[in-house]
Formats: sequence, structure tokens, C-alpha cells
Amino acid sequence: MSATIINLIIQIIAGAVGGNAIGSASKNISLGGLGNTIAGALGGIGLGQLGGAVIPMLQGAADGSLDIGAIIGQIVGGGVGGGILTAIIGAIKNGMAKA
Repeated sequence: MSATIINLIIQIIAGAVGGNAIGSASKNISLGGLGNTIAGALGGIGLGQLGGAVIPMLQGAADGSLDIGAIIGQIVGGGVGGGILTAIIGAIKNGMAKA
């Protein structure tokens, strides 16, 4: 597998975990299990790719191999991105429901 596909898989999984963690930590912004997972996965991909573009070290070595720093960076970026997007969508959803 290429490093790009591995990075995407890591970001999707970390984002889904981050989205579900935020959803279960704050019930008022939770989108439900599936909603948290989908929003988290999309946020994980988004921030993971943005982080790799801004900080090239997070993409791994130039030869396509992954090192532990790149893997940890992908996990952190994906998890944070998933949590942030889930929180934003949950807050918007609840704001619209109250209006």
C-alpha cells in the first residue's frame, strides 16, 4: 500500500474516534453514533490533509515510507479534525432545532 492510502485510512479512523469521543463527552452536540462517525471521519480527512500540506513532515519521508512521527501526526490531526467538525455540526444542528 502506498503511504497516501495509509495516511487516509489513519485519518478516517482517528477522525471517527475523535468525533465519537466529542459526541459522547457532550450530549448536547452529539449527532448520534452514525452521525458522529461520519462527521468525524470527514473532519479527520480534512484536517489531516491540511496538516500534511502545512507541515510536510506529517506526510512521511520523501521515498513514501512512514515513520512514527508521521503516523502520530496523522492520528492527532485526524482525531482533532474529527472532533472539531462533529462539534461544529452538532452546534449548528442544535441551534437550528431551537430556532
